[in-house]
Amino acid sequence: MTHINRRAIRFVALATTAVALFSIVQCGGSSTAATSTTAMSVALSPSSVAAGSSAQGTITLTTAAPSGGLNLSVSSSNTAVATVPGAMTIPAGATSGTFTITAVAIGAANISASANGGSAQSSLTVTPRAALASITLSSATVVGGTSVQGTVTLTGAAPAGGAAVTFTGGDPVIVPVNVVVPAGALSTTFSIETRGVGGTISSTITASAGGGSASVVLSVTRPTIATASFGITGPTETETCAMANAGTTINCTFNGSTSSGPGTIVAWDWTYTVAKTFSQTTTGAALANPTVDCSLLPAPPLPAGANLWLPLTVTLKVHDSLGNVSAVVTDSGARLFPQGSCGY
Repeated sequence: MTHINRRAIRFVALATTAVALFSIVQCGGSSTAATSTTAMSVALSPSSVAAGSSAQGTITLTTAAPSGGLNLSVSSSNTAVATVPGAMTIPAGATSGTFTITAVAIGAANISASANGGSAQSSLTVTPRAALASITLSSATVVGGTSVQGTVTLTGAAPAGGAAVTFTGGDPVIVPVNVVVPAGALSTTFSIETRGVGGTISSTITASAGGGSASVVLSVTRPTIATASFGITGPTETETCAMANAGTTINCTFNGSTSSGPGTIVAWDWTYTVAKTFSQTTTGAALANPTVDCSLLPAPPLPAGANLWLPLTVTLKVHDSLGNVSAVVTDSGARLFPQGSCGY
């Protein structure tokens, strides 16, 4: 009887030990299978953006993404206000990743990210689109052939990347195709060019941006005084001439077509000087291949170490049909190459 009881006691002890070991194994297995929660944060840049623009979201993890990367769900609480990609992956070893948020309409939305039971969110505010509010001019009247400054102003600060403003305007006004209001700015300036006119001509200039537009009228008038203006072009480049035809002409053109006056310009008085001054009057705006002789030049040769060219000074005075005479304008920046003529 004592022998039987000892065997029974031994069996119970073994059974109890086995149950205990099985319980330990089960508890250990359950601990190994548990998955830790992913901790993260969401930041938006900027957190307030105009409708039609975009912002950047950045998800930052407290620990690096595991092998194979970390897949996250991204969502917007109000897709009528802002949209985001539905998912993104942070590469293995990285602690952050970015995504694009598109601002659709005015309002607010929470931008959220989640993975492995962890989540975070940040609030985005969408403001009205920056639209054109006004266009103004530094002067409502300008003499044809000169320029005037314009200023465009928006209803709100320009978004990241700036706000493009487009223009339209009729002859005799020349407006830029567009200008950009810098990001964060409310306004910017631009230049409007005009051509010479024989009488007053008004042109409407319209600016548009972000669904808004505004217009202003610019009056272009004929000049009240005669004004001389010209340019010099040579065989290869501007402001560069060469002696030609055995020293009897200069190979270049003086063009005074940009001159203006209250009346029609009827005469252009030219002078051109190197060592000696020559003069010529034309009834047309351009003087091509001005007539000279070798006395135009100093005696050869050019000084040692000097330039291969000589400075050429050109002047112009114009007369209009009403008897107005302009002041003399001078260009001292032209060059004359003498090589091959007059002993050079």
